[in-house]
Amino acid sequence: MKRLLVAFFGLMVALSFSSCGYNTMVSQDENVKGKWAQVENAYQRRADLVPNLVNTVKGAAKHEESTLTAVVEARAKATSITVDPTNLNEETIAQYQKVQDQFSGSLSKLMATVEAYPDLKANQNFLELQAQLEGTENRISTERRAYNEAVQQFNTTVRSFPNNLMAGMFGFKAKGTFTAQEGADKAPAVSF
Repeated sequence: MKRLLVAFFGLMVALSFSSCGYNTMVSQDENVKGKWAQVENAYQRRADLVPNLVNTVKGAAKHEESTLTAVVEARAKATSITVDPTNLNEETIAQYQKVQDQFSGSLSKLMATVEAYPDLKANQNFLELQAQLEGTENRISTERRAYNEAVQQFNTTVRSFPNNLMAGMFGFKAKGTFTAQEGADKAPAVSF
């Protein structure tokens, strides 16, 4: 009986160190970190576009100082938060997402404000910045999806037997994902 237990334990250790074990978790962990870097790059691109956008709007919409100030403050807050890629848990991702969602909200208010300024809507510089911002929002969505997919694969690996034994021994923990913005499950009211 003792030999059988030793043989079973030896087999489990061998399986854990095989390609389906430790090395796979390391590879997937690095993939998650790389995808996280792409998420941060996309958000940084958006933050880098905002000063030009604000300056363009500032010249045409002098009466919108509070909206412009809110955008600048939200940008500062969004760019000040950083997440350690080795600590991508649910809580840190939620904090990061909350700040980014606030920034998105202030940008949405700014874009809605622009509707009242026909000269600004016809300004070529503004139109180009608006198109770049829309493209960046699409990039953010794409990068968040790619990150979530990498995290799902990693989490599945570290939670599956016998990898969960190896993950516990070497400190691999499940990572956090992005979730839909609160209220995204409700369709907006449209009235004419």
